[in-house]
Amino acid sequence: MTKIYREVFGCSANVADYEIASGLLKQAGFEFASSPKQSNLNILFTCTVKAPTTQRMIFKIKELTKSNKPLIIAGCMPKTDKEVIEKINPNASMIGPDSIEKIVDAAKSTLQRKKFVFLEDLKKPKVCLPRIRRNYIINIIPVATGCLSNCNYCSVKFARGKLFSYPVEMIVNESRQAVKNGCKELYITSQDNSCYGRDIGTNLPDLLNEICKIEGKFFVRIGMMNPLHLKDILSELIEVYRNEKIFKFIHVPLQSGSDKILPLMNRGYKVKDFLEIVENFRKEFPQITLATDIIVGFPNEDDSDFKKTLEIIKEVQPDVVNISKFGARPRTEAAKLKQLDRKIVNERSKTLHELVKEITFEKNKNWIGWEGEVLIDEKIEDGFVGRNFAYKPIVMKTKENLFGKFINIEIVNATQNSLITK
Repeated sequence: MTKIYREVFGCSANVADYEIASGLLKQAGFEFASSPKQSNLNILFTCTVKAPTTQRMIFKIKELTKSNKPLIIAGCMPKTDKEVIEKINPNASMIGPDSIEKIVDAAKSTLQRKKFVFLEDLKKPKVCLPRIRRNYIINIIPVATGCLSNCNYCSVKFARGKLFSYPVEMIVNESRQAVKNGCKELYITSQDNSCYGRDIGTNLPDLLNEICKIEGKFFVRIGMMNPLHLKDILSELIEVYRNEKIFKFIHVPLQSGSDKILPLMNRGYKVKDFLEIVENFRKEFPQITLATDIIVGFPNEDDSDFKKTLEIIKEVQPDVVNISKFGARPRTEAAKLKQLDRKIVNERSKTLHELVKEITFEKNKNWIGWEGEVLIDEKIEDGFVGRNFAYKPIVMKTKENLFGKFINIEIVNATQNSLITK
């Protein structure tokens, strides 16, 4: 029996592709290996969103190439860095993120030592397909591919292109089947959930309303939403968030607290738009979890721009801040700009990390004493992690198998990254 080793990096959309590819391969009769040493074929689902991530992908490709086994490179890298892959391994097969349904053809061809390259966009919804979930109670649902933005630092647009939203009916059908199959968490994902449906005459609130009508006990987690499009659906979305099935969690990337830097990034909104979104959500849901993203050291960012970012973070007090040191990606407009000295970027990153560490710890301490229901959705070495209504991670050390269950707990302690129960 032919065995395939699979490894995935990057965003939830890439993980969904990995899960779908796994389902298609299993349906075709392939088995899976737990390591490259045991396999007949290796598949790497790549991410190139940041320069350090791309370097890690290069290392992984070199590592897998040394085994001299057939290799398929999937994910974003075949579309963004095809020449880099071919330089490392001229014989590697490649499929793009929007041609994942070609994975079985790619596997059969590559196993015969025939190079298979398919980088076209099939423009087919990636829902209602066979799937092997990494976590059997979480169903990652891609609702679209591509986006409507044109950020000057982003290379993902070269891989996933313009917005292509999937039909509401298909997404709801996949969601309903996932709940029937025992999933307790539906994870709505795309490059930018806030622009979902603009190309097919619908929107995110309409989609969520339909998903929430599905019978059963489950939570819906909504992934990243760009302020540019989120501000247009703000009131409708807040209304949908009143449904108890929606995690009170929003991921709204700010990227910079400076209105001088945001246009250079071509983000399409101002700091006040971000603040208005946060204020409106918190007015209705005071305990909502806010996640945001910051890029440190974008070209032309001076001390005053960085200070504005620090001030906004202090003012807003996010629960989660994903910090990235700027690194120019090939073919992007930002790569043409004069880059900041890496020492400055590193110093600013360290300063922001220290501030965020203080804020997130204080925010988590506010939850001590809270009692309520949580969904246990993750197994760790010495216990489990659960999520409450605000998607806060709650660590529970126990040998009892609680995975997939709803249980009542009390928060007794907190760390920077999680809450702790007995």
